[in-house]
This record gives sequence, C-alpha cells and structure tokens, in this order.
Amino acid sequence: MLLIADSGSTKADWAWVAKDGESTFVHTEGFNPVVHPKELLYTELEKLSTALLPGLEPTDIFYYGAGCWDHNRKKVIADALRHTYPSAKITVMHDLLGAARAACGRDPGIACILGTGSNTCLYDGDDVIDNVTNLGFMLGDEGSGSHLGKAFLRAYFYRELDDELNDAFEKFATVDRSTILDKVYSTALPNTYLASFTRFMGEHQEHPLIQKIVFSSFAEFLDRHVRKYRGHLGIPVHFIGSIAFHFKKILLAAMNERDLRAGRFVHKPIEALADFHRKAL
Repeated sequence: MLLIADSGSTKADWAWVAKDGESTFVHTEGFNPVVHPKELLYTELEKLSTALLPGLEPTDIFYYGAGCWDHNRKKVIADALRHTYPSAKITVMHDLLGAARAACGRDPGIACILGTGSNTCLYDGDDVIDNVTNLGFMLGDEGSGSHLGKAFLRAYFYRELDDELNDAFEKFATVDRSTILDKVYSTALPNTYLASFTRFMGEHQEHPLIQKIVFSSFAEFLDRHVRKYRGHLGIPVHFIGSIAFHFKKILLAAMNERDLRAGRFVHKPIEALADFHRKAL
C-alpha cells in the first residue's frame, strides 16, 4: 500500500492507494520546512493517521513538498514520517517533481506551478533536467497568487481602480493602509495573505483592469521562466495550481501571443500522482 502526499505551504493533499488500486484522499494543513516549525508536521501527521485507518501502515511513502530542495529540509520531513510510520520506505522529493509527474506523466514537457507561489521546470519524462531559479515572493514568483495580489493592491492604493471596482473591493476586504502593511510586513506568511486577494480578482476577472493586471503578470512569468527553456516552442507547457486553473482564459491568451503550446491544466495534482504511482503496484 502506498501513501502519497502533495504538500504546499498552506495545504496538503494525501492519497492512500491500496493493493487493489482503490484510493482514499485526505486533506491536512500544508507544511514547508523553510517557514514552519517541525512540530506542525507532527501534529498534522497525527490527524492524518486518525483520518485514515489507525494501525494500518503503508509500505511506501512518496512525499512531494514545498521547500524540499536539499538534504536537511528533506530530512525534517522524513524524520516526521518515520516517527508515524516506522516500517515504511520513505521518499521525499520537491513539489516541482510532483508537478512534472502529475502533469506530464512519462512524457517530456515544461511543468509550471502557479498557486500561492510559482515555479517551473523542464522535464524529460523521468526527471527534472532544468529549472529557472525561483526567487520567492519578495523578488520573484511572477504569475503567482502573491504576485497578482501585490499588483492589485498597488493599483488600489495608487487610485487606478474605477469607482465601481473600488467600491466592490472595499466591501470585500478591510483595505486601510495600516492593516495592509501590518499584514504584509508583520505576519508569518505574507505571501499567503497577498494571494488571498485573488479571490476578489477571480470574481471580477472580466473587468478590463483585472485582465490587464493578470495578463501582465502571466506575460512576465512566461517571458522570465518558460521561454528560457531550450525547445520551449516544440513541447507542451503544463500547469498545476489554482491560479492557472481559475485564470486559464487569460493565461491562454498570453501563451497564444508567444506561440506556446498549452498542455494540461491540473487544479490539484494528487489524483494524477496517485495514478502515476498506482501503476507501480
């Protein structure tokens, strides 16, 4: 039996794959070893073991997680999983490989994550072979929820919204300057806070200003990342994450302008990852 995880910084999806191929899906809070204390992961694993079948242990665990890019951060995850499931064989990998496997399967392609943050890679059908550097929400994360939220807040405070959109936004959220700045500069996860404004943007994505902001962010993402990969015009570009899924129409327009070949749009990769590993049973 397999246990598969796809964990971002805010939420994690788990798949329990039995010998007969049947899958059970469970959701917990996400965990990122870069920003979260390890105690959070132990707490969430206790919830997970209760939500699944207590006492039933997987033979193999495949964990794809945000922030799992080096040995020390992967070890934090592996130690916690081993504490909960001591007999299982544990493999911890970066969420970028999970995105590539979920979107591309065994075929070559470019895999993109567009959620709270953003990332990309070139995938050869087996492994990630190239990755344009991800600089995080302060310096990069183009095309992501945090990038969109930041751009929209600038437009609001710089008085670029028309009266109708301005009034709608002020009904949607508390948007005085002090509150915004406190949330951005004094909270543990400002990127998640910034990305929360994409819900409003999604509800008003037919508005010309929203379209302009989103298109510009996606164009920057494609130009700075996707178009840097060798052969990018000849292979499909796949997308994982809520931002790509909910703003698909605008993203496709930016791709068409650059003659990029659109591949799959996957909202949540956990089901595709379960299928990927189920074939190995």
